[in-house]
Amino acid sequence: MTTNNQFIGEFAALGAAFLWAASSIVYAFLGQKIPPLQLNLLKGIVATFLIILTLLLTHNSLPTLTPLPVIILLISGAIGIGLGDTAYFTTLNYLGARRTLLMETLATPMSAMFAFIFLSETLSLQSCLGIILTLLGVAWVITERTTESVINHSHPIRGILWGILAAFSQATGVVLARFALVNSNLSSLESTLLRLIGGMIIIGILLLIPRNQKANQPLKLSLRLIGIISLAAFGSTYLGIWLQQTSLKFAPAGIAQTLLATSPLFVLPFALAMGQKISLRAFLGVLVALAGIGLLFTQ
Repeated sequence: MTTNNQFIGEFAALGAAFLWAASSIVYAFLGQKIPPLQLNLLKGIVATFLIILTLLLTHNSLPTLTPLPVIILLISGAIGIGLGDTAYFTTLNYLGARRTLLMETLATPMSAMFAFIFLSETLSLQSCLGIILTLLGVAWVITERTTESVINHSHPIRGILWGILAAFSQATGVVLARFALVNSNLSSLESTLLRLIGGMIIIGILLLIPRNQKANQPLKLSLRLIGIISLAAFGSTYLGIWLQQTSLKFAPAGIAQTLLATSPLFVLPFALAMGQKISLRAFLGVLVALAGIGLLFTQ
């Protein structure tokens, strides 16, 4: 039977998925103007500032910390945010949004498998069926033929490899964060801060590695661009990762990652609002995914 805490975790995961869907439209635009590493660093700086400000305003102080959870959260951020988000933005440039989201669904079975091996988390038959239905519905929606433009369409293999790295990094980061959260008294917001710090450390290291001349060119940021980055970082990184950490604190890793992967379903209303037509196939895919989500919530 699903506990109240697990309900909190599941709703938090859906909230994060919604925010990531909204911000993915913005990041698709930003990715054409800013290289993946720099974009990842900028959103991390904005989100870190907002989290520190929130902790100060709420008079929250860090609890008595034990080294192991802190180290694990830093590593989780380095892998999941530093490597994972950078690989995700790179995949967007190679494959486009829909194909990238399809690659991201690989993170769910990876998360469930890693959680089973390393955390001894098992899922009921109903949970497994719910995960399968949800992923089938999501895959059905995002594999629909579209006229989506792809920036580097001549290198699909590179895009697939980056997508696999992104999914693996996301799954690893999720399971590490889940372990740290259930074995410490850290709040979701505090753990988010630690993960972001870990992510920014690895991004800083990657930026020191010599790259091609184009990647080394200084960024030209207008006030408008800074505003767009800040808005996207507020939604996707500050609120999104905070909700993700909340979901990992209260729900099993496999279920949390499944619900986090429902972002493509939330993209559809935005597409409809922008005047795009929603096909019968996409509508049926949403219904299948909703049936799976229903199974996860009613177990």
